[in-house]
Amino acid sequence: MATWLMPGLSIKRWVGIASTGFVMTVVGTALLLNLQPVTLFIESLKWLAQLFPAHISGPILLGGGAVLFYFGLRKAYRTLKVALQHEGRDADLLEALFRQNKLIHGPRIVAIGGGTGLSTLLRGVKKYTSNITAIVTVGDDGGSSGRLRIEHSIIPPGDIRNCIAALADEEQLITELFQYRFKTGSGLEGHSFGNLFLTAMCHITGDMFSAIKESSKVLNISGRVLPSTLESIKLAATMEDGSEVIGESLIPEAKGKIARLRCIPENPKTIPDVIEAIQSAELIILGPGSLYTSVLPNLLISEIAQTLSQSKAPKLYVANIMTQPGETDGYTVGDHLQAILDHCPYPNVVNGVMVNNWLPEALLEKYQSYGYQPVALDRERCQSLGVQVVEKLLVDEAEHQVVRHNPAQLGRAIVQWFKRDYPGKFKQIQQAMVVAPVVVELPPLAEPAELEADEVESVKP
Repeated sequence: MATWLMPGLSIKRWVGIASTGFVMTVVGTALLLNLQPVTLFIESLKWLAQLFPAHISGPILLGGGAVLFYFGLRKAYRTLKVALQHEGRDADLLEALFRQNKLIHGPRIVAIGGGTGLSTLLRGVKKYTSNITAIVTVGDDGGSSGRLRIEHSIIPPGDIRNCIAALADEEQLITELFQYRFKTGSGLEGHSFGNLFLTAMCHITGDMFSAIKESSKVLNISGRVLPSTLESIKLAATMEDGSEVIGESLIPEAKGKIARLRCIPENPKTIPDVIEAIQSAELIILGPGSLYTSVLPNLLISEIAQTLSQSKAPKLYVANIMTQPGETDGYTVGDHLQAILDHCPYPNVVNGVMVNNWLPEALLEKYQSYGYQPVALDRERCQSLGVQVVEKLLVDEAEHQVVRHNPAQLGRAIVQWFKRDYPGKFKQIQQAMVVAPVVVELPPLAEPAELEADEVESVKP
């Protein structure tokens, strides 16, 4: 019933008008038949007053009225408080109420991945729901994250930092702050502020899980961010020539063809919140992002893979737009799917794959000079794997600097697909929201030799 009382459905106003018309029709009919409806109403009240004398009806009405008055004011205060917290005091109050009601009742989405791809996805879907859980891989061992991991015995904070920034209300400011990288200073050089913030919070709270939780509260993020495991893991890739490369940051640099990926130690444990999030999800999204170093590491955790397989929620893999040198050279969409299926020993882990269907030709030559190629769609092979292919425009046609998923278009395409193909799982009937796209100033594509760790990540599809 509460669903039908949601604002924005354009139902209540018409039900109200119809109800008013019905009452007018009844009263008019009674007047024509000389039934004196007003007199009958007053006589009915008198009869009720005799049936329930004042010493009974008075306390009932007084108590009931007080309870309803307190309940209504309390709920109204909480609703306004939440709306203003998320939208800011300068926002239009009615618009803020409308948006927050939509977000609170949005679908429960679990996004699994890491790197820049996961944070891009989060920026898009957070416009449609605040019920988001980002499950982040923790295999990073390079750059600032790698140094902090060794020096402070913590799980790498880099990918977690990106997701928290992406889900923050003041996203642009928080992103600039969290991504701020110290260029000088003994011990500080090369570290980002966000990594240091999470490391400090980890020492204050005692563990990274609590650090993420408290940081999320401080930054008032929409949704939550969870590490896939709290164990210190390393990635090991066995190449087709039989050699093995250990370390996430070293795998792409080996420039070989990956045959198998594994975790060290084998089969780490996840945390209960991750299992609970997957079990209660209405939609599960894998990717986009680096296949072997962002997406697959999460599925190497047996508890996650098994729970994912058992979940009845639709599972959508968002395919990368471009191949990644050293990881997926020459890979098609079907190759990406096959790698996921090969590394996950359970069935039913991917139901659909979302593929970008347009590329800016002017940028392709530039990307190809760096070793990137468009990920070709082999539709028949995808379908033979039992996976539905969904083609959408996922890049910004006006973008002239980089080829990457546009957060707004990606989020819109996913939600539209979910509502269209799985309407029964979308509990709340909602109208499509009109949301201004997130505008992010991106630096021009730099020469590879000049790129730092985060900047290298930024040109990944």
